[in-house]
Amino acid sequence: MSSDEIAPIGILTISDRVSRGEYEDRGGPAVQQWLQSRLRGSRRFDLRTVPDEIDAVTEILQQMASRGSLIVTTGGTGIGPRDITPEAMKAACHSFLPGFGEKMRAASWQAVPTAILSRATAGLIEKCLVINLPGNPRAIGECLESIWSAIPHAIEIIGGSIGETLDAAPDPHSTGDNN
Repeated sequence: MSSDEIAPIGILTISDRVSRGEYEDRGGPAVQQWLQSRLRGSRRFDLRTVPDEIDAVTEILQQMASRGSLIVTTGGTGIGPRDITPEAMKAACHSFLPGFGEKMRAASWQAVPTAILSRATAGLIEKCLVINLPGNPRAIGECLESIWSAIPHAIEIIGGSIGETLDAAPDPHSTGDNN
């Protein structure tokens, strides 16, 4: 399968300051770099920024989901008054996968006890997995590392594809037998 046949991976930075050009987007590029290190071959990425507005985030999530199997958001997962990513997820997704958020918080807790304040989660929009990450580039790597093994399998189960990956978990239902 060529990179032209694989749908783009959506990366959405949710930040008022980044969307206004007041602050450099470090989260989106950190997600892209991390994912590129785990994906075989070249990939197309659809990087976007959006202000912390529920309707705008919901609309872009739905647009991106119609074209791909994976969206990773960064930012807006805290408890601040403008942190609306979980609310936008509630509006956009038809199913939720709380285990992703639980695992990320548990992994981050080791280094940053305030990680428990994160409201990051994951959900499904049709055949697209959407994962919320914090905005800090270091936290992005820690969180993705903690959940990576489940991502390709989840996408396969829902009928999507992100192509060939490195370090993903084997199919848990496979016995290793060909019989």
